Amino acid sequence: MTSVTRTWIGYVAMCIGMFMAILDIQVVASSLTNIQHALNIPDDKISWIQTAYLMAEVVAIPLTGMLTRALSLRWMFVAATGGFTLASIACALCSSADPLIALRVVQGFCGGMLIPAVFTSVFTILPKKHEILATAMAGVVAMVAPTVGPYVGGWLTQTYSWHWIFLINVVPGILVCSVVGFFIPVGTPNIGYLRKIDYATVFLAAIFLGTLELLLKEAPPHHWSGLYVYSLFAICAVSGALALYFCFSKPNPFIDLRRFTRIGFAVGCSLSFVAGMGLYGSTYILAIFLGGVRAHTPIEIGEIIMVSGAVQMLAAPAAALLESRVDGRILVTFGYAVFGIGLLINGQMTYQTDFDGLFWPQVLRGVAVMFCILPTTRLAMEGWKIQDAPDASGQFNLMRNLGGAIGIALIDTILAQRTPEHAQHIIDRLQAGDAHMAARVGLPTEYFHGVPMGPIDPSMRAYVEPFIQRAALTDSFNEAWIVLGALFIVSLIAVAFMRSGTWQPGHETEAEDA
Repeated sequence: MTSVTRTWIGYVAMCIGMFMAILDIQVVASSLTNIQHALNIPDDKISWIQTAYLMAEVVAIPLTGMLTRALSLRWMFVAATGGFTLASIACALCSSADPLIALRVVQGFCGGMLIPAVFTSVFTILPKKHEILATAMAGVVAMVAPTVGPYVGGWLTQTYSWHWIFLINVVPGILVCSVVGFFIPVGTPNIGYLRKIDYATVFLAAIFLGTLELLLKEAPPHHWSGLYVYSLFAICAVSGALALYFCFSKPNPFIDLRRFTRIGFAVGCSLSFVAGMGLYGSTYILAIFLGGVRAHTPIEIGEIIMVSGAVQMLAAPAAALLESRVDGRILVTFGYAVFGIGLLINGQMTYQTDFDGLFWPQVLRGVAVMFCILPTTRLAMEGWKIQDAPDASGQFNLMRNLGGAIGIALIDTILAQRTPEHAQHIIDRLQAGDAHMAARVGLPTEYFHGVPMGPIDPSMRAYVEPFIQRAALTDSFNEAWIVLGALFIVSLIAVAFMRSGTWQPGHETEAEDA
């Protein structure tokens, strides 16, 4: 067996590990209701089962480069996969919310290190002539995993129990540890490098990201005022400012922001941020719409959402082929424009929208997503020196996951802020006798004749309330879709700052010293 073959076997195992890590972001999406009922989790905590994982990933990803230098790529990946697997077992054994959320943090931290490690390996351990294929493979895994996650989680929950959405990681985790430990080339560990990690900045960044997430969730119900909201804002601002200062002033910063002086890297990272918002945000919206408005079972939710993932896999070979033949600017324009259109079309949903109405927008996004990922990955990663590739990969992947975390928080903010306003508008129109509004929310129109009805009596209010809330929530979902779609269209401005050309492996330019 040649060394290249051995490396490829190890690389495939690494992709499986990354698939597990990304899958676990969304694997709980269609099962949140089941977990909530089983563990008696209050409404204000349930979303943290998902967001705690994502935020921990965001903190871990920038550390991957330093940990890779300290432990070597092989042993860092094995340690992270082992920790992820053990945390998965512990999650399945939880009987209350707080331990589960804490273990999701551990799970997310370990899983977060697997994602940039895979993209780093493309540019460090594989032959340059294999970079396009390897990047396409990693891109497919990174984009398909969050899409199929809700289906996998729904099927496991409905067929067995919610515990299996975590236990499913055990066997693959053991296999990945074994294969990577045997086949990935041995690096030279430098344990002393651990002393160079800026732990203070890591702590500050974790405080900043956590309070930012909490602020975006808690501020809308409090109308963005009050001591609690102001305190969160102050903690977020101070920790963020200090983390930013240390990132510029420390010799070995947690995140080397000087890399963003490279225009290609900065553009690639900004596009990756938007892609994360769209990918994770769209899956999140669909899951809660199908569960909360359409009342689908977990497996039904997964089956509907899986359309996009299936299309992604079908479109991936074409995207990989075109990547080496078509100007990257054209691919980015196509990808982000089509993905944005798919989001905007979804912004026309009604409470009756189901598989048929959601099918084609998902097809559009499935076709587009690889054209979003491949050219931006090349733009961000091309030309870095081998010793700088792990950190550059970490920052690039950080932006996609940070975009996902911010995107989900933004959606929660829109839902919390706008749903009561939409509900009040619907009530006002019904009280005015608006038959068209009655039909839109699913009420019998014979009670509404254009004549003001005045206040709705308690018995009538109890009857119409579910119809009102369903329609109001749908209107808020539509606004979230439109906001995400607009971000994708606006992001096309970045195309003007992209370099022309196609991916030419083996002809990379040396990156400027940051």
